[in-house]
Amino acid sequence: MTTSVSALKILTRALPAAALFAAGLGLSGCAGMGDSVSPAFADPAKYELWDCKQLAPERRRLADRAAKLQALMAKARTGTAGPLVAEIAYRDEYLEVRGKAHYAEQAWRANKCRDTAPAPGTPAAAAAPARPVPMSKAGRAIY
Repeated sequence: MTTSVSALKILTRALPAAALFAAGLGLSGCAGMGDSVSPAFADPAKYELWDCKQLAPERRRLADRAAKLQALMAKARTGTAGPLVAEIAYRDEYLEVRGKAHYAEQAWRANKCRDTAPAPGTPAAAAAPARPVPMSKAGRAIY
């Protein structure tokens, strides 16, 4: 009788530990996924009908956002419980942005788009077209 009671106590104590171990094993699989699953978080058809003029600023925006999220995740990792906070707060959005960037890049290549860089030695501001200045009826510039 005492043997079965002590075995029951050991079993009841070991069960939660085994459950935590199993959960840890299950979650460790998520850590190994990396960024290769990022396209799963984005709509693959979103950029199919976009032209090069639409894709250029979107690609820049997505690259900027991904860099910002990476910086936020790196900053969060330096604090107490940082890796957990970084994963919970930023990882989903980071994967979504990476997925969108993947499909935007795919559409960019499919459309055979090219980056338009300003001519060498020309500042970017000079390469941009000038905006028309609004004029009044009297011919004076309105600011």
